[in-house]
Amino acid sequence: MSSTLPLPFFGGTCTKAAFSFSLKSSSPLVPFQRLQLFRSTSRTTTRIRSSLFHSLKAKATAELVQDKESGVVATGKPVVEHSRTFIEARSEQELLSGLRKEVDAGRLPPNVAAGMEEVYQNYRNAVFQSGDPAAVGVVLSNMTVAFDHWLLDVEDPFVFEPYHKALREPFDYYMFGQNYIRPLIDFRNSYVGNLSLFYEIEEKLKQGHNVVLISNHQTEADPIIISLLLEKTNPHIAENMIFVAGDRVITDPLCKPFSMGRNLLCVYSKKHMYDIPELAEMKRKANTRSLKEMALLLRGGSKIVWIAASGGRDRPDPFTEEWYPALFDSSSVDNMRRLIEHSGTPGHVYPLALLCYDIMPPPRQKKKLEKKELSPFMGLDYQ
Repeated sequence: MSSTLPLPFFGGTCTKAAFSFSLKSSSPLVPFQRLQLFRSTSRTTTRIRSSLFHSLKAKATAELVQDKESGVVATGKPVVEHSRTFIEARSEQELLSGLRKEVDAGRLPPNVAAGMEEVYQNYRNAVFQSGDPAAVGVVLSNMTVAFDHWLLDVEDPFVFEPYHKALREPFDYYMFGQNYIRPLIDFRNSYVGNLSLFYEIEEKLKQGHNVVLISNHQTEADPIIISLLLEKTNPHIAENMIFVAGDRVITDPLCKPFSMGRNLLCVYSKKHMYDIPELAEMKRKANTRSLKEMALLLRGGSKIVWIAASGGRDRPDPFTEEWYPALFDSSSVDNMRRLIEHSGTPGHVYPLALLCYDIMPPPRQKKKLEKKELSPFMGLDYQ
């Protein structure tokens, strides 16, 4: 099994899988999703988010692992009275002035507030580019809810279990993510290639079979983008897909409310296992628990799992500026194959190609977390 991924796999006209296997016979066609997006984030946002959340990640990761080790869950925390500053905002001015109000009241760390405002500005600019006459209302509505839930998680941080099932009530986090990202996609010029494969996958799920999508990964919004492109034709897949998620999306304060609306198997990336050496053993134990959860899910059948086999996001070639899929980690692919084989249920593995990097591009260079970056923020209390 090769760990390389030839470029034709990534092309919109591809009809033959460059990387595919199945425990039962399956079509060689590659499900392909091509999205035309209203550019939502500038490089400035990427730099600010990277600086802010690399600084918070070590503390958040440590606390997440400790919570998992001790068996603490979100529902076991004392109730915190939630501020209604953002949910009651009726204009952009009220929404943004609420940031200062919450910072002054000590309920919102200044660096988190700065990140929230930067996201607001870029989200507003991107939605306005769509030409939607209702853009002002759309931005205010979506950002009011986003601000409110970012603050809520600062007040009372949510802790993810190894297997997290999407929260649909009393607040529907799934639809929150759908409604937030929807205005950023130009559906007139976006498409799903080889759509027939998704109907084929639905039939296999109805028969009790498991399906794994081995995919490239380009943006933090990939799970929502996939659901948005399939919500009309294949709503069952859109709502029930399980995503193998790295720790960033369950510790990053601005990612967490969106992650809460997805079915997730939470793992720690091998690439960053030793970023904080003293946490490496706890991360390995957490990954073992997640692996057991996945095995149990697959034994039940009728599961569809998405995994980014490269362990990270695609980045452009530094010389040509062309985007290409990061190389798959062959051990990750082999792990999924063995899990399916041992589940006792028929299973199928399909390659999935995504081309949607414009919506939330990663930093051009990978950045390793260093302890010295943490010192300005170690006073923040997220317990």
